[in-house]
Amino acid sequence: MSNEFASISEAASMIRNGTTSAFDLTSHMLDRIDSMNDALNAYVTITAESALKEAKIADDELANGFDRGPLHGIPVAIKDLIDTSGVLTTGGSLHYKDRVPSKDAAVVDRLKEAGAVLLGKTGLHELAFGSTSINPFFGAISNPWNLDYHPGGSSGGSAVAVASGLAYAAIGTDTGCSVRQPAQCCGIVGHKPTFGIVSKAGVMPLVSSMDHVGPMTRCVRDSALVLQAIVGADYSDSLSFGGPFENLIKNLEKPIAGAVVGIPRDYFFEGGDEEVIGVVEKAIQVFSDLGATVCDVNFPDCNEAYEAADAIFSEIAGANGDALNSNPGGFSEEFKSRYESVTKHIGKNYDEAQEFRSHFKEEVESVMSICDILAMPTSTVTAALKSEQPSDHAKERRKNACIFNFTGQPSISVPCGFTGSGLPVGLMLSGKLMNDSAVLRFAHAFESVTQWNTHHPPDLKEQ
Repeated sequence: MSNEFASISEAASMIRNGTTSAFDLTSHMLDRIDSMNDALNAYVTITAESALKEAKIADDELANGFDRGPLHGIPVAIKDLIDTSGVLTTGGSLHYKDRVPSKDAAVVDRLKEAGAVLLGKTGLHELAFGSTSINPFFGAISNPWNLDYHPGGSSGGSAVAVASGLAYAAIGTDTGCSVRQPAQCCGIVGHKPTFGIVSKAGVMPLVSSMDHVGPMTRCVRDSALVLQAIVGADYSDSLSFGGPFENLIKNLEKPIAGAVVGIPRDYFFEGGDEEVIGVVEKAIQVFSDLGATVCDVNFPDCNEAYEAADAIFSEIAGANGDALNSNPGGFSEEFKSRYESVTKHIGKNYDEAQEFRSHFKEEVESVMSICDILAMPTSTVTAALKSEQPSDHAKERRKNACIFNFTGQPSISVPCGFTGSGLPVGLMLSGKLMNDSAVLRFAHAFESVTQWNTHHPPDLKEQ
């Protein structure tokens, strides 16, 4: 196996047994970024000098018997919406093109404490408000499976970096689909944790009551390792809360025989591309083969929930309203149009949406009381050509994923196959609040017998 596609556990083992070093792994990543990033546009800022220094420190610490854990010396990428001290952090926005934070976000602090090496900042849809990562100011990000296609969004650069072997893991954010949908589009794993268990302090906000921070990796175990490092209460984030948190690795191998997998067919399997839905239907049967009971469940009205989630997106006014008013030229026409469409809900519509949200979450909890996990398509469509965006894709890309931003439940996308044209399809699993461990366990069980995650994009020279 090439080092660039090793898992975090494999890379960590190679560092510790002397096969390689953190410095060599980091140098290898930087060489790949240098040769491939012009075509992919995954990174907007590459911190080569500081990354090599961090890698040398990681090696020195290990040589002196100081081991920070599974991420020690592992090169990772950070979405350019997450503050990094002394490093440009733009949010993919012209308005913030010169913004350099003076301190790290909480999640970056925790990654550094765990010994991770920061390679640089990955590109995104403008201010995370979109799902293609076609950025009008920093350029469109390309899908590594086919450069003519978008990689999903808004965490498109993070997904591309991981899928292409330009980082061993990346951090993304997810407000409506932005970790899971690009994970699907690029054929990797993307986990949106339970709302509040990962601090958002130092993360540029979009919709405060639905913003999440989560890991993007090439396998489920790696997602568990990264999440274990970044999870936990943080006093500087008023919406963060404490555990106790179950060890996310301990139960990863626990069998799922006898468990119940619920399938909410209404809404989640409607619309979009029949081929995508067919791939997911076939994937779900794997759980029966593993001894689980797979059954349909009646879910509350997700169409109304989708509309209510749109109303709650009016919180964007608090995040970006002042900047937009003071410098309209710093924002694209697409952003301004979408901003106007959601901020019309400020006031009564927003209050009604939050009231509906409370009742909806109670109804979902009732459904979750009769099953261990929910399974459905991550998105009912795959990536599309950057030059041709089908009119229905704007909704279809995000409609399934956003329901679990609305409820705050943990939710993961894992690769589950490909379309006939060679584009990745994702299976989404969602669990009970605070039960990220179960979501990861079911995803790992699926991955272990299907191994779709071991498929990597073709060499750029072949495209």
